[in-house]
Amino acid sequence: MDHIDHQIIEHLKQNGRMTMKELGENVHLTGQAAATRVARLEEQGIIQGYTIHTDPARLGSPVHVFLTIITQSLHHQPYLSFIETEPQYVVANYKISGKGCYLLECRFPSNTELDDFLVKLNQYVNYQLSIVVSK
Repeated sequence: MDHIDHQIIEHLKQNGRMTMKELGENVHLTGQAAATRVARLEEQGIIQGYTIHTDPARLGSPVHVFLTIITQSLHHQPYLSFIETEPQYVVANYKISGKGCYLLECRFPSNTELDDFLVKLNQYVNYQLSIVVSK
C-alpha cells in the first residue's frame, strides 16, 4: 500500500457512494485507475465492505450503554448464549483483558427496557454499567 491507497481508503470512509471518477479526481488519478486500485484493495481484503452510518437515537434507541461484564466462572457460554437472544439491544460484545471479561455495548428504546435486560443479564453474570452521556 502506498500513500494513494491510504488516501483512497480515507475518501471511501467519508463517502463510500462516490463514483470512481470522483474518487480519482480526489487522489489525482483517472476514474479507471482509481477503480483498479479499489478492486485490488478489495481482493487483498483491505476493503471488506461498504456500509452506512445511522443515528440510533432517531431510529428509536436513544439509551446507549456500555457494560463491563464480570463472569463468576471460566464457563462463559451461558452468557454468550444469552446475548445472542437479544440482538435488538446488543451492538457489540468484545472479549477484553483487564477489569472484566467482556465489554458489552447496547442500545435501548427506554430505561425500562434497559432495566428488564439487566435483570435477565444478572442471572448469568455481574456487570458494571456506564451510560453514554454524549459522544
